[in-house]
Amino acid sequence: MFRKILVANRGEIALRVICACKELGISTVAVYSEADRNSLHVRFADEAVCIGPPRSSESYLNIPQVISAAEITNVDAIHPGYGFLSENANFAKVCEASEITFIGPRPEIIELMGEKDRARREVKTAGLPTIPGSDGVVEGEEQLAKEAERIGYPLILKASAGGGGRGMRVVRKQEELLGAYQTARSEAQQAFGTPDVYMEKFLEFPRHIEFQV
Repeated sequence: MFRKILVANRGEIALRVICACKELGISTVAVYSEADRNSLHVRFADEAVCIGPPRSSESYLNIPQVISAAEITNVDAIHPGYGFLSENANFAKVCEASEITFIGPRPEIIELMGEKDRARREVKTAGLPTIPGSDGVVEGEEQLAKEAERIGYPLILKASAGGGGRGMRVVRKQEELLGAYQTARSEAQQAFGTPDVYMEKFLEFPRHIEFQV
């Protein structure tokens, strides 16, 4: 059992983690930006450390600041919540190097799941069903046309390195394919630093079932 945990998040998710820790008798440390100084998660935690200005890139996404707060308060572990640094493999590695437990997947698993086309291949290798799609990143117009013909319309182009709707385009007919491909690649480059996209069959009315582990 941990003695003290730093919650590297804010808002509702931070409150939920803090409340769970209180039930387990674990001390908590909240981190906050200057804009969140009076937030509930700051008041509910046993300790709180300001980690920077309002901009997330300078506070909640600032790995050195978060690690510094953890070391100053002498915590055993960091709970990232979701969003922010929760899917950052480098952050998990830095926690390990700092001898602070990262409450989440191992860095190599985060890296694997962060590359969506690679994650698809691993899932298929494990024998699990997947949505019909390209075997990896779509490289060039020739492969684009072949994969689209094989998969069938409607289909969706997705950024390999990200999510959240960026670098994604639904294509319902062949005439839309090339333009959507170029737009998706451009958005992916701007948002995630790589233009790589892959292709899947588009499901019109899916049911989203998610398990938080």
